[in-house]
Amino acid sequence: MINVMATEILKARRSRVPWITALAFTVAAAVGGLFMFILQDQDRARSLGLIGTKAALVGRDADWPTYLGFLGQTTAVGGMLVFGMVSVWLFGREFSQNTVKDLLALPSARTTIVLAKFVVAGAWCLALTVQLVVLGLVIGTVLGLPGWSVDLAMSGVATIAVTAVMTVLLTTPVALAASAGRGYLPGVGVLMAAIFCAQIVAALGYGQYFPWSVPALFSGLAGPDAVSPGLLGVVLVVLVGAAGMAATALWWRNADHDR
Repeated sequence: MINVMATEILKARRSRVPWITALAFTVAAAVGGLFMFILQDQDRARSLGLIGTKAALVGRDADWPTYLGFLGQTTAVGGMLVFGMVSVWLFGREFSQNTVKDLLALPSARTTIVLAKFVVAGAWCLALTVQLVVLGLVIGTVLGLPGWSVDLAMSGVATIAVTAVMTVLLTTPVALAASAGRGYLPGVGVLMAAIFCAQIVAALGYGQYFPWSVPALFSGLAGPDAVSPGLLGVVLVVLVGAAGMAATALWWRNADHDR
């Protein structure tokens, strides 16, 4: 297991993908900071050309609760895209680059290879989440946002962390699609379909029953009046994550890799 994980980590280190995902989350934190900067003084933002002369942003305050909420929502929506691409790359690249035979030649069980990939994917995604939180705290401090408290920070960080874990679990079917489809495109297709359906189902008011809508609802993206996903939503997310991992491992164990 350790040797297989070391192999996966080495692949990631030699790729540009980790840097691209880190850049994506850096931009997300910076965009949130920009919104807070604009909300602090909209006249100043107009004078700097950040918003149009007739534009106005209402309904939000430039404070820590708003900013931490934005980071949590970014983790739910942007995280699904970025975390999903991590899984697509880890599993799909073996087929797109014809390295799957070399991988299977290692003296390790196929299920061990799959588990190592999922462990690396989880650690990678959680590291991105830590990066987002740290950058958010730094940006919020530099902007001097009001409303800070230790309890608020702990609550906000906990929401981001739980949202990230649920989002990572929901990417396991993407890994299955990239494996069974033997490449990147099937995984990307399933990922886009999941994101699209999550938005539609949530808009119809049934998001708490659709696992891919649950992280966004939990993060507060739908607003304070939206229905909470509750325990049922969390259980569905865990079941999808476990089923995706098990199905991916089963496919790798039984599939005929003949290319």
